[in-house]
Amino acid sequence: MKNDERIESQINKLEEKFKNSGQDLSSYLDGLLYQRYLTYWDYIHLDTLLSLQVPRTHFPDEEIFIMYHQITELYFKLILHEQKQIVDDKSQSLDFFIEKANRINSYFKALISSFRIMINGMQREQFLRYRMALLPASGFQSAQYRMIELYATPLENLVHHSERDSFSANDEIEELFENIYWKKGATDINTGEKTLTLKQFEFRYTPRLLRISNQVKSSTIYHKYLQLPESSRKDERLITSLKDLDVNANVNWPLMHMGSAYRYLAKENKEVGSTGGTNWKDYLPPSFQKIIFFPTLYSEDEKLSWGKQWVDHIFNPANKEF
Repeated sequence: MKNDERIESQINKLEEKFKNSGQDLSSYLDGLLYQRYLTYWDYIHLDTLLSLQVPRTHFPDEEIFIMYHQITELYFKLILHEQKQIVDDKSQSLDFFIEKANRINSYFKALISSFRIMINGMQREQFLRYRMALLPASGFQSAQYRMIELYATPLENLVHHSERDSFSANDEIEELFENIYWKKGATDINTGEKTLTLKQFEFRYTPRLLRISNQVKSSTIYHKYLQLPESSRKDERLITSLKDLDVNANVNWPLMHMGSAYRYLAKENKEVGSTGGTNWKDYLPPSFQKIIFFPTLYSEDEKLSWGKQWVDHIFNPANKEF
């Protein structure tokens, strides 16, 4: 009798759920009856997923290159999924904030750890050949990563460090965006003109990135932190999570790219240009950009020495990784 009552209760709840759909519950039950069983491969669209790797050359390692970048973009989507929840949250729940920040850090740590695939997982000779078929495409053109930055911190914190003191939160979004740090990294090394890589990216994504910038003008993750009650802002768990996020996104992740660049583009006294024409030696080092999502969490000395560890890591004679 207890099971019958439970089933009747569930049926009543289903009738309530579907009563405004224009169809009665019986029609939905018929659909459930006729529906095929769900399989793992259909649920994740496995065949489609495995068909998305389309190399442009015959070099075997190009498939590794494609798959790793696709995996990276999926992790970026996971990070954005958590960021949007923090931005949209109205509860000011400390535990919620910490949970989401920790998830973001987990995704970044997985990315940082797995980047050794890019550093040591391909033959340099193959890479230097198939990369020429990819011109002018570049990882610089990852719009999702730019979105991660926009959700994390106000635009004035993303202005190029050489001009950052000239801007504030009172400036127009469009002006701040025009002076964002990564645009400096995609200018022609010789002429100072925008590279085709940057022009393509701006044409494709500027409207979307500006729309996001306006949407989160006062509700980035940093804003959300500053709006918390003082007791929550001083919580060591939250401070640690946000500092970890800063270091993962703005030091460790660029550092892994530096390792890859040195592995493939600056070896045997021969420096090779990037596929997008970006000046990677000036653009990638975290100590050069000094991008900090949550600046009030650090002392002036910490900010001045931001990212310096990459110098020791790259040029340490004991470092055999690269």
